[in-house]
Amino acid sequence: MNILRFADLCAQGKTQGQRVFIRADLNVPFDDHGHISEDTRIRASVPCIQMALAAGAAVMVTSHLGRPTEGEFKPEDSLAPVAKRLGELLGREVPVMANWVGGVQVAPGHVVMLENCRVNKGEKKNSEELARQMAALCDIYVNDAFGTAHRAEGTTYGIAQFAPIACAGPLLSAEIDAISKALANPKRPLAAIVAGSKVSTKLTILQALAKNVDQLIVGGGIANTFMLAAGLKIGKSLAEPDLVGEAKAVIAAMKARGAEVPIPTDVVCAKSFGADAPATVKQAHEVADDDLILDIGPDTAARLAAQLKSAGTIVWNGPMGVFEFAAFENGTKVVAHAIADSAAFSIAGGGDTLAAIAKYGIESKIGYISTGGGAFLEVLEGKTLPAFEILMKRAAA
Repeated sequence: MNILRFADLCAQGKTQGQRVFIRADLNVPFDDHGHISEDTRIRASVPCIQMALAAGAAVMVTSHLGRPTEGEFKPEDSLAPVAKRLGELLGREVPVMANWVGGVQVAPGHVVMLENCRVNKGEKKNSEELARQMAALCDIYVNDAFGTAHRAEGTTYGIAQFAPIACAGPLLSAEIDAISKALANPKRPLAAIVAGSKVSTKLTILQALAKNVDQLIVGGGIANTFMLAAGLKIGKSLAEPDLVGEAKAVIAAMKARGAEVPIPTDVVCAKSFGADAPATVKQAHEVADDDLILDIGPDTAARLAAQLKSAGTIVWNGPMGVFEFAAFENGTKVVAHAIADSAAFSIAGGGDTLAAIAKYGIESKIGYISTGGGAFLEVLEGKTLPAFEILMKRAAA
């Protein structure tokens, strides 16, 4: 993917004294007391900001936070707590600026936080007027927010059209490199794990991957629908019977390429959904009418783990079962450790997937952990993300 990279501009000395506008993804969760409960995205934004400061730039950083109403700023929409945490990580104060579209004062070697960008009228609809105003604030625009790369908004697309220079920050660049390595030019066999509650939310992903991958592993509620497609009973388990035809089409598409979608041969069932529900391992053909399938069984998990050992590239999105409950975590745990122990290049994304990675302490053993949820899924579908598209256009101009 041909894009300008901020790291290259810094290395070439092209940022000294320049006004640099960084679009980061600082949309972090808060607890009931208004404190940041998880700061991964803030920590992930630090390298780009440090790079800009070290290169002598005057640095502006902005992000969205929550879902504010455009034109109506409320205290809970403020990035002030984020700026405070960022300041702690940078070891310097990070002042917060409101009403910044009309002009920003920041000296080279300093950084300011521009208040929640989604409060600005026209941000969500990518207003050209707003985009031009923001572009006038900077000499270099840097997109370092993969989590919003699937949206064509003012700070993710519009400003990149009109800024003198538009480039990708180190976090976005790393995402592009990892995605290209995993999907554009993968080491074979290419295995994809697509799991979650519903086929409908990931049907286009399954269809797209069926044309490219060598192994397509399904889990969670998605696996239940595929079990129906294979003629198995699933009791009262979560599934989408109206999408059995689509599941059969995916199985057929894989078979036509000499590949397969492994169907669980054993499952872990319960009579009710809960952490204390008694778990029973059953063969897939023995599921009773009042059973809930909450995980793949140990034999299926071991078979999938063995398959993953031979993979050259692994793409992982979604847990195999209700891994939050100890009695139903084995499938996800076994598959997670198989990915971690594999020699394959692995890329993982999605909130539940990241939670599983953290739970099993395998962060250092995953080739690349994507910071994007919706953006990661759209890449798996084979879509060109708007943020990538505009950066490629600008690089080619």
